[in-house]
Amino acid sequence: MIQMKTIIRWISPLLLGTVMFNCIRLVTDLPKNERFWVGHSIRYHLQALGVTVICCYLFDYWSRKFLNRNIVSNKLSAFQEYLRIALIMFVSLNLIMILGEAMNLLHMGNKLNDYVIANVIYIPFFMLYYTIVRSDKIASNYHRQTLQLEKEKVEKLAMELKFLKSQYHPHFLFNALNTIYFQIEGENTQARSSIELLSDLLRYQLYDIQRKVTLRQEVDYLKSYIRFQQMRMSRRLQLTQEYDEQIGDQKIHPLLFQPLLENAFKYVGGDFKIHFSFKLNENLLTFRACNSIRPEVVKTDFSEKGIGIENLRRRLNLLYPDKHQLSIIPGESYYSVQLTIELDNHAD
Repeated sequence: MIQMKTIIRWISPLLLGTVMFNCIRLVTDLPKNERFWVGHSIRYHLQALGVTVICCYLFDYWSRKFLNRNIVSNKLSAFQEYLRIALIMFVSLNLIMILGEAMNLLHMGNKLNDYVIANVIYIPFFMLYYTIVRSDKIASNYHRQTLQLEKEKVEKLAMELKFLKSQYHPHFLFNALNTIYFQIEGENTQARSSIELLSDLLRYQLYDIQRKVTLRQEVDYLKSYIRFQQMRMSRRLQLTQEYDEQIGDQKIHPLLFQPLLENAFKYVGGDFKIHFSFKLNENLLTFRACNSIRPEVVKTDFSEKGIGIENLRRRLNLLYPDKHQLSIIPGESYYSVQLTIELDNHAD
């Protein structure tokens, strides 16, 4: 199918040029009772046919480039678009005829009459050809956009299904932790506190992942996650956190920052320093995580192509298309990530 469309595209200007030139010959030869294609020199006819075909190929190439720009920018109305094409064709066609006659490629024996006939025949044919190419471009763009939307819907449904399937595991763990909690002696408060905190984290993942939450809820969850990570970390860890006072009931999709937090705790080393910050400027939320690393750690250990980061990018592209920016900056002794999200002003 694609090969056939390519063949038709390359043949179409040739057919257009042949039909256009033969229309000229019909209009000029028959009224004079001259035999078709016999008037004047055959050499001039062939040269004129060659010039016409070349002009058709140039027009095909130019019109497709013009359409690509115009369809994307959408700055011109249909009337302005066709008026511009007609004016360009009028100027170009007459300039080509003048130069062709000067170079002895074209024979304009009847002068003004030949110019008028060429304009009356060629320009409508060019406009008709442009209309056909334009319709094909619009249909192709519509088809491509439809496929893209369908692909995004399928990916979103697949991700939701994946999340639904993954709920079994936190649900099982949540129930198992409750069992373990009551098996731990009451005097062991530290172990019980750890299990309670882990249960809260799992409960948030289990019940809040399929809907938007307030930014305050998400930040509270992240604080709990940080406390849980601190429990298993060495006392050498130096952790600093900043939270904007404007954080409140703004809506956001949950669990977008956890992979970045997890990486910070996973790869911290060297000076054992971690810094987290949330900044809110109107509806623009900026999260930054920075952690020290061991000098001997290879940067590819936490590359942008990790599964967690790759899944995060896919979620961001689905949930916040063109409304987010994720920057990952590995350094010699520090590793920084910054995620900026444009929050929706309306509540879901």
